Amino acid sequence: MNHGIFSFISSRRHAAIVVFSFGAACAGAALAQDKPTELRVLTHSSFALPKPLLAQFEKEAGVKLRISKAGDAGEMLNKLILTAKAPVADVVFGIDNALAGKALAADVLEAYAGPAASRESLAALPAPLVPVDYGYVTINYDKAWFAKRKQAVPTTLEELAQPANARLLVVQNPATSSTGYGFLLATIGALGEEKAFDWWARMRQGGMKVAKGWSEAYYADFSRAEGGTRPLVVSYATSPAAEVFYSKDKITESPTGSLAIPGAVYRQVEGIALVKGGGARAAAGKLIEFMRSPEVQKQMQTEMWMYPVDAAVARAEVMKFAPEPAQADAPSEKDVADKGAAWVARWTKVVLK
Repeated sequence: MNHGIFSFISSRRHAAIVVFSFGAACAGAALAQDKPTELRVLTHSSFALPKPLLAQFEKEAGVKLRISKAGDAGEMLNKLILTAKAPVADVVFGIDNALAGKALAADVLEAYAGPAASRESLAALPAPLVPVDYGYVTINYDKAWFAKRKQAVPTTLEELAQPANARLLVVQNPATSSTGYGFLLATIGALGEEKAFDWWARMRQGGMKVAKGWSEAYYADFSRAEGGTRPLVVSYATSPAAEVFYSKDKITESPTGSLAIPGAVYRQVEGIALVKGGGARAAAGKLIEFMRSPEVQKQMQTEMWMYPVDAAVARAEVMKFAPEPAQADAPSEKDVADKGAAWVARWTKVVLK
């Protein structure tokens, strides 16, 4: 374009300025058209997809992702609620079925009517959340720890509450962790409210430890971690598969196992949704569809360690170390929505105070 400007400059200074200004304006307009739409995405700290896959999405969709990780899913939702009057994101990923009621009550999500919203799924979430993945909160154990001591792992909640076992377990605080909240809901769903809190009181007396979130529990307190002393940890059914996948050595068996103890398994479904009051709606819709695409459904298995909700997507080979539990427990959705906050408050009183 500069060549054109210089070719048509007149001898008069005024004409030169006019022509230059016009050329600059055209260049600015072209740059504005080429600039990708910025999309603010709020996620939990476990969100992960391959960088090349995200870069490909940005290029093809004309979108620039600005991903903000806000800790555990519970912390993430609290941030979304606290900033509702001035939204910090356009789209949110990671609100699960345990937190869906709280999100809907706070009115921080907005309806989405794209194809992904009505696509068949192996797991469901209440609208406007679009399901993306699912998994199981369950107790994991350190195989070597129990084998070395020739000690049997607990198989029931009653056995787990015995002092010899209770002091081996680390759980997450349900007030700050979606993993911990899911585990609490599983016990209430299986035992009923009163018996569940009696069980939690016994666990406290037996020496159970409480961590703020999953990362602290698994990477600091679990006996598989350096300096960890607890061979039982509330984690996920897919964690043993992740242990194999990330092992420095080629191993054919996971060093950890998942205990599908009745009353200690919670089925977690994660979703994505538009943030009420957010912008970049076209770009946000593209991201929602992207999260339900076959490639994302495939890659997320060994990135976020969840099962794909698309039945047509094959399981990753390493997922053979992550069989799905035969059963899971939870209160009704209505009870979770109506009583969830009260249950967390009661848990805090029973376990921490």
